[in-house]
Amino acid sequence: MNTRAYELRAEVLKAMAHPARLMMVDALAEGEKCVCELQKLVGSAMPTVSRHLAQMKSAGIIASRRDGNKMYYRLLVPCLTNVFPCIDEALGAEQA
Repeated sequence: MNTRAYELRAEVLKAMAHPARLMMVDALAEGEKCVCELQKLVGSAMPTVSRHLAQMKSAGIIASRRDGNKMYYRLLVPCLTNVFPCIDEALGAEQA
């Protein structure tokens, strides 16, 4: 695999590398959510939630659609949540 492929992988991982973004990815794996639901979930101000969403959208993790004055988000690559059990396993091994 070439260096560019690793750089692109790193961009996706960076886009997920925040507790609030991980929470949103987990929630979006259950289905589409409006931005107001995601804001409530993470407990952050709307501008902060919007920045998180923009970063994930730019990385190709999520997509959005507008319905009236509400914005809805969905996970484009649900398999990303498959990494969570692996991370949990690593955290358990770290404490062993």
